[in-house]
Amino acid sequence: MPPRPAVLTKRTLDKDLDKITHAEDAAKHVLRRLVPPGLGLIFVGLAMLFAGVYVFDRPGAMLVIAAAALAGYMAMNIGANDVTNNVGAAVGARAMTMGQALVIAAIFEVLGATIAGGEVVKTISANIVDAVQVPPALLGWIMMAALMAAALWINLATWMNAPVSTTHAIVGAVIGAGISAVGPEPVNWRVMLEITSSWITSPLIGGLIAAGLLYLVKTLIIYRDDKIAAAQRWVPVLVAVMAGGFMAYMVLQLSPSGKFQSFTIILIGIGIGLVSWLAARPLVLAQARDLENRNSSLRVLFKLPLIGSAALLSFAHGANDVSNAVGPLSAIVHSVGIGGDAIEHPPLWVMLIGAFGISVGLLLFGPRLIRLVGEEITKLNPMRAYCVALSTAFTVIVASWLGLPVSTTHIAVGAVFGVGFFREWYTRHSKRRIAYIRRKAESWDIDEPEEPNIHETRRRYLVRRSHFMTIIAAWIVTVPVSAALAAMIYWVMFALFV
Repeated sequence: MPPRPAVLTKRTLDKDLDKITHAEDAAKHVLRRLVPPGLGLIFVGLAMLFAGVYVFDRPGAMLVIAAAALAGYMAMNIGANDVTNNVGAAVGARAMTMGQALVIAAIFEVLGATIAGGEVVKTISANIVDAVQVPPALLGWIMMAALMAAALWINLATWMNAPVSTTHAIVGAVIGAGISAVGPEPVNWRVMLEITSSWITSPLIGGLIAAGLLYLVKTLIIYRDDKIAAAQRWVPVLVAVMAGGFMAYMVLQLSPSGKFQSFTIILIGIGIGLVSWLAARPLVLAQARDLENRNSSLRVLFKLPLIGSAALLSFAHGANDVSNAVGPLSAIVHSVGIGGDAIEHPPLWVMLIGAFGISVGLLLFGPRLIRLVGEEITKLNPMRAYCVALSTAFTVIVASWLGLPVSTTHIAVGAVFGVGFFREWYTRHSKRRIAYIRRKAESWDIDEPEEPNIHETRRRYLVRRSHFMTIIAAWIVTVPVSAALAAMIYWVMFALFV
């Protein structure tokens, strides 16, 4: 008998359709993971086209276009890895959503890079390896190798979920490529000593400022009997200090040298602070209406200053860390004689590649590390996060004003640990806190809380210190690894192209 023909039943059809649906879902999942790298590749291509418009048909144009691609790639890696420190605290404290944090950081990164990023660019492009002592042709290849090495190392670190210092990476890469090309003589070791000392002192300064701010917040607001009334009085003052300090920095950065005396700049800062206080006071009073007199209510009142400090930190980061991407590009533009004195005054198109590259990298690849920095290093509430963000911002701003390429990562982590260590001390020694707890215990007619479990307390503190040691280890590894990688890339480039 001939075999019976197959009958396509409804059940068989449903199974086949389910298989097709699963295959489509799998394909969408795979394609979704390819979208960010694809958009990043498009941005690199646009950076090359953007540079080509300015250097087309000029000597060394191909080198500059290739360097623009590497600078765009480096800037995206900075955005993916380093910008997480700016808004991680605010997201971890749930003061803003991930989408809000990404938009705020992207906007203020661009503003900081284009408005106030020039001074640190000069340090990276000319002061680490003396551009005067290096032949222009070699200087271009040194910076190309440095860009590629630093970008590759940061890309690897981001893939491994490790927030490393992009500043350490580019400085180490410039030194490694410079020594491999012309030896140690052109390296400005005095500038390197200044930069290295700032890497050590800036986290300590950030931690001390954060601890001092948290002391004021606890003393003036948290451990007061009427917390809401105290917050209504002092939160607008904190907003005023933040706005006034930022405006004083902007006047100092943007005005011609010597136009304003220090006293005048201070008066401008005080004036802007007063206006900000007048604007913030009714907003805080409106937010405080009908809030209960408890610590959880303070989270609502600290959202405004925390969002402001996160925006300020993004601006400061853009002003300082854009140099990590466009400093070498400025040196290459200068080495081929395009754009005048690109070291003293980087062209606007060079700054724009770095500024938008940082924002693109943040938007495409930043959310994962934002969660890591904001939620896994330490537990943050809006008050602590505000202290971390504002202290980091002011430390980075001062470093940018002095032309020092500091590590935003280490300043932010230093501020986090400053807050943590201060909380340990304050919990054990604060007379105001002890008196506050006793008053509450008496008013609630309960026994005074017992001392916390010492073993559990030490265990939690040791976890925090382990994070600190991890950051130190990453600091120690980043500079030599990027230097060695840059040296190898330089020799490969020299053998193939020079």
